[in-house]
Amino acid sequence: MTDIATPSWTVAAEPAGSPAARDLLRAYYTDVADRYYLLHEGRRSTAEEIEDGVAAYPSAELAPPHGVLLVARCGGEPAGCAGVRRLDARTAELKQVFVRPERRGQGAAGALLRAVEAAAAGWGAERIRLDTRLDLTEAIALYRRYGYREIAPYHFGDPYAEIFFEKEISPEEGVCSEVGA
Repeated sequence: MTDIATPSWTVAAEPAGSPAARDLLRAYYTDVADRYYLLHEGRRSTAEEIEDGVAAYPSAELAPPHGVLLVARCGGEPAGCAGVRRLDARTAELKQVFVRPERRGQGAAGALLRAVEAAAAGWGAERIRLDTRLDLTEAIALYRRYGYREIAPYHFGDPYAEIFFEKEISPEEGVCSEVGA
C-alpha cells in the first residue's frame, strides 16, 4: 500500500485587491460564468463578460470590519478562496468559495469553510447563510457535507440564487481564529 501525502493548507485573510486574491476571484468568476453559459447557451463566457462580471462582483464587501476574504495556500501557492460578510449582528454570509480545479479534492474547501466559520463566530455570528446555483452540484454537496441545511430564500432578486443554505455556529468556533480581524 502506498501512502498518499495530504497537502498542508494555510488559510489567512488577504485584501481582495491583492494580486493573489484578484487572480483567485477572476478564476472563480470565470469558472462559474463558463459553467452557466455552457449549460444555458452552449458556449463559454467571453472576455468582456468576465470583465463586466468581475467589476460588478461585490468583493469590496469582503473587507474588515464587516467582511473578510480568506486565501488558502499549499506550499505558499494560492489555491483557493472564500469570503464571508456580516448580514446583521447574528448572521454572516458565505461568498465566493473557490478552489482551483487542480487542487480540488485535497482538503482546501474544508479548510476554507472552517476558517470562514471561525471568522464569523469571532464576530459573534450565530449562523452562516449562503446561496448558490443548482448546477453547482459539487458546491451543494460540499455545503451539505459540512452541515449546512437547505432553507427558504433569505433574499430575492438575484437570478443566480437558486438554492439557499444555513449553518448554526457557536462563538467557541472563533476562539482559536487568526482570521477575520
